[in-house]
Amino acid sequence: MSNKIYGYIRVSTISQRDDRQWLAMEDFGIQKECVFVDKQSGKDFDRPAYREVMERLAPGDTLVVKSLDRLGRNYDEMTHQLDIITKEKEAAIVVIDLPLLDTRNKYGDDLTAKLISNLVIQVFSYVAETERNMNHQRTMEGLAAARARGVKLGRKPKDKPKGYETVLAQWQNKSLSARKAAEKLEVSLPTFLKWARERANGEV
Repeated sequence: MSNKIYGYIRVSTISQRDDRQWLAMEDFGIQKECVFVDKQSGKDFDRPAYREVMERLAPGDTLVVKSLDRLGRNYDEMTHQLDIITKEKEAAIVVIDLPLLDTRNKYGDDLTAKLISNLVIQVFSYVAETERNMNHQRTMEGLAAARARGVKLGRKPKDKPKGYETVLAQWQNKSLSARKAAEKLEVSLPTFLKWARERANGEV
C-alpha cells in the first residue's frame, strides 16, 4: 500500500482559470508535484494528465478532485472510471465539494464503505451528466428564441472597405474580375463574392 494522495484539476479551455481548484488542492494538503492538470473538455477521458495520474495510482492511494464535473461529464464513462479507481486500482476517490463521495474507509467496515460509495457514485454521476444535458438544452432553446425574435447570431459581418461600391460596379460591368476586385478591396475572394451575392439577393 503506497498511501499517496494525488490531485486532479481540469478546466475546459486554456483561457479558463483553475485558481479555485489549486486552492482546494493546497487546502487538502496535496503537494504541487502530485497535482495533475488537463485543459480540455470533459466529454471523455482521453486526456494526457488524467492518463498519467491513472498510471501512477496504486492500491491504497487517493485521487482528489474539487467537484465531480472536473473529473468528467459523461455518466457512463464516469461511472466506469470510478469503478476502475475504486475496484481495479483499489484506490480511493475524494470529491471535495461532495463530502459523501469520499470512498476512504471511514464507515467502520469495507462492505458498508463500498455500498455507500457505489450509491453516491451512481447518483452524483447521473446528476452531473443531467445538469450538462440541461445546460445544453437551455442554450439551444435560448438560441432558438433569439432567432425567432429576429436576432442575428454569429460573428459580426465584416465592414465593407472604402471604395466598395465603385469596385462592385466595375465588377458588375465586367471591367474588373472578381479576383482583382477582391485584391483591390484587400479582402478574400470568397468574402467579395459573398458581398456581391448578398447585393444581388437584395440582402444589403
